[in-house]
Amino acid sequence: MPVSIHPKAIVETKSVGKNTRVWAFAHILPQAVIGENCNICDHVFIENDVRVGDNVTIKCGVQLWDGIEIEDNVFIGPNVTFTNDPLPRSKKKPPRFSRTLVKKGASIGANATILPGITIGQNAMVGAGSVVTIDVPANAVVKGNPAQIDGYISFKTRGKPVKITETAGIDSLEKVKLNVDGVKLLKIPVFHDLRGALTYGQYPENLPFMPRRFFIVYDVPSSKVHGQHAHRTLEQLLICLRGSIHINVDNGKDSDAIVLNNSGYGLYISPLIWASQYKYTADGMLLVLASDVYDEKEYIRDYDEYLSILKGH
Repeated sequence: MPVSIHPKAIVETKSVGKNTRVWAFAHILPQAVIGENCNICDHVFIENDVRVGDNVTIKCGVQLWDGIEIEDNVFIGPNVTFTNDPLPRSKKKPPRFSRTLVKKGASIGANATILPGITIGQNAMVGAGSVVTIDVPANAVVKGNPAQIDGYISFKTRGKPVKITETAGIDSLEKVKLNVDGVKLLKIPVFHDLRGALTYGQYPENLPFMPRRFFIVYDVPSSKVHGQHAHRTLEQLLICLRGSIHINVDNGKDSDAIVLNNSGYGLYISPLIWASQYKYTADGMLLVLASDVYDEKEYIRDYDEYLSILKGH
């Protein structure tokens, strides 16, 4: 099917992919690049330094300004507002506009506002009316003003947030079935008496590996996200010492979100699992045991690189 352009649309660019439809009162400037099989609805304006990938839907009332790139399979809801200049002044253009990137598979809800220079990660979802002020991680669901992580997208149930696994009791851990192979909840011994409580771990009785390093994360603002990486060979055990912390794990196919809120159990994470921690309570304190000493080469910090590495295994 050839390009379909409504007679009341203005399409100045010649770079429009096949099967793309442009509806009434849309205006696309000469240097913009539009991919295949896109749907560009009424009253959409697209400037010159803009690239739109394949299978993109742009609903009514959206403007894409210079410096914005939209990758494949992105949905942009009605009246989403993009910006490209953090310090705008009338008739004073910056030497270069901020670059905004919406990665493949992401969705942005109606009336959301995206500040300049933001990257919205692969498959992420931005809630309607949200104001996005910082980068959005891959697969994250963000809501509010300013937008904060509310959960993560499940791979098995496309479009629905992962159900949080609330552990009803420490003795029921064996009944908790997680989707992601290589991730499991482990019981940690806890003893109570008149002197207080004691939690311990020793290898090989109740630790899955011999730790060579530990670190503790605390005093984290609730909007701050930690992790967002995978390890090549490192094993980890995460234990919440105080408060409550949400953990999201995925292996490129399946995902889980787990609440850690009790020092009586920990979350074991094997190598090549992408993990993020978010929704720390004010008193949240996370102990992480690691199977080896720190080595920056062990980290995979880019999600696209992570998926590429998985394909090689």
